[in-house]
Amino acid sequence: MTGKIYRATLIEGDGIGPEITDSTVKILEKLGAPFVWERCAGGLGAVETSGVPLPEATLESISRTGLALKGPLTTPVGKGFKSVNVTLRQRFGLYANLRPTRTIIPGGRFDHIDLVVVRENIEGLYAANEYYLPLGDDPRAIACGGGFNSREECARIIRFACDYAVANGRKKVTLVHKANILKIFSGLFLETGRDIAQEYAGKITIDERIVDACAMQLVTDPWQFDVIVTTNLFGDILSDLTAGLVGGLGMAPGANIGEKAAIFEAVHGSAPDIAGKNVANPLALLMAGGLMLARVGRHDLKQRLDDAITRVVTTGGVRTRDLGGTASTSEITTALLDAL
Repeated sequence: MTGKIYRATLIEGDGIGPEITDSTVKILEKLGAPFVWERCAGGLGAVETSGVPLPEATLESISRTGLALKGPLTTPVGKGFKSVNVTLRQRFGLYANLRPTRTIIPGGRFDHIDLVVVRENIEGLYAANEYYLPLGDDPRAIACGGGFNSREECARIIRFACDYAVANGRKKVTLVHKANILKIFSGLFLETGRDIAQEYAGKITIDERIVDACAMQLVTDPWQFDVIVTTNLFGDILSDLTAGLVGGLGMAPGANIGEKAAIFEAVHGSAPDIAGKNVANPLALLMAGGLMLARVGRHDLKQRLDDAITRVVTTGGVRTRDLGGTASTSEITTALLDAL
């Protein structure tokens, strides 16, 4: 396993994307990561060169490699383009969105956090079945949006979360829902989860929580949670909340996993207001690279990377300004290269 090389698609993204991607690639190369990159375009940059945010060459590369690391992509506003991220998830069947949250900088209000949000990634309200209804002389008087949850996808994401928990030595999976109000739409998810819980009896504990109660408890007693599994919209919101427990979106990596492909990313956006200023935090994308290493079985390299990040931002005290420090992108990159 350790000698195998993997071709992987690299999309540097928009805004701060090129800066944090460059940092991440340098550090992964220093680490000896087994990736050979196919550099491809996406987002606003791709629109300028090819007229679409996801060129066919980029999609073909991901189909070929089955692995991609991407910087934040911006979907052009008001030009009829569907969300780039949603398109990628649906095109490649990336049904599981894995978002781990771990305290790296100690001493904050929420210390010793170590939990994972597993989000269903292709159904729910992000199916985006939206339309207007006219009323009187206003053709857009009423905005409607619909989504769907299927038993098959509910079962697949819940089993993914449970299998992840078992494989990673975690003890509990919490089903997060709104079945008290959305009795059919969210009820199907809860019903499916209760059925699947029987398959994991004796291996892990499976409990359940209404989403609003879960949100409140995540900021009053987050240590009670281990693995959270939920539907698309709830997962999107809760994973940003959990990122706030450990320093913000600059510390939030994500993995989008399907049966034939996996795309790894920073959860945050392209932050065009700070693009080109050498102040962006590259850690979220770098930690996504760590998840990518785990995906190909290089847990040894992921552990070395995690250890280096911890040393640099704690004992080394090298932190970007979103983490309360003054370091630039290049300074924290250099510190991480030195640590490795």
